[in-house]
Amino acid sequence: MKLLENKVALVTGASRGIGRAIALRFAQEGAHVAFTFLSSIEKGQALAAELEQFGVKAKGYRSDASDFKAADDLVIEVIKDFGQLDVLVNNAGVTRDGLLMRMSEEQWDTVININLKSVFNLTKAATKSMMRAKSGSIINITSVVGIRGNAGQANYAASKAGIIGFTKSVALELGSRNIRSNAVAPGFIETEMTDALDEKALNEWKQSIPLKRGGQADEVADACVFLGSDMSRYITGQVLQVDGGMLT
Repeated sequence: MKLLENKVALVTGASRGIGRAIALRFAQEGAHVAFTFLSSIEKGQALAAELEQFGVKAKGYRSDASDFKAADDLVIEVIKDFGQLDVLVNNAGVTRDGLLMRMSEEQWDTVININLKSVFNLTKAATKSMMRAKSGSIINITSVVGIRGNAGQANYAASKAGIIGFTKSVALELGSRNIRSNAVAPGFIETEMTDALDEKALNEWKQSIPLKRGGQADEVADACVFLGSDMSRYITGQVLQVDGGMLT
């Protein structure tokens, strides 16, 4: 039996990178997948078709997770379309890097709204259904930067650290309803975003990691499959670092 057989999952920000990898791995493991995207409708339709090849139901929703009402409407629509919601993966995120002295209010607000407020919005909306079902797994994608900090990323680090505090609080609040809340903290993961980096800088990064390589998006997705499945049924309030030992 597949690990996520007959579960319904909602993955935010699934059009590329880690979010896309999570959606694909979930479908491979038998989950019906609802996902959000902000890019082209054509890309959303293409991903839905790709997911359906695994014999599951899949549907993309063009939705802004940082908008409170839009998030609430999204969850209502997903439950109407799929009948239930078992796993929520809060993955949507952006960066607006810059040293604090040069960082604008807009750069700060954009990152906090998209990375952190969206997690509040979707979790609040999803828990209504999960509480009725007395079951659910919430997986929030944070970052090693939220644990360690990073120069030039005060806004991003603050948003990702906020996700960790939020995750632990939700675990304490909802554990009695059999709703689990965990975070996954990726380290240096090779995606479209890292492809633009200088090769020398990339190699320096890799040498600083005990496993001597960057991570792959599907390695983050595997951790999410574990946390979304019944294999992790006694795990809540935890931060799972997928970082090759970077912060060991």
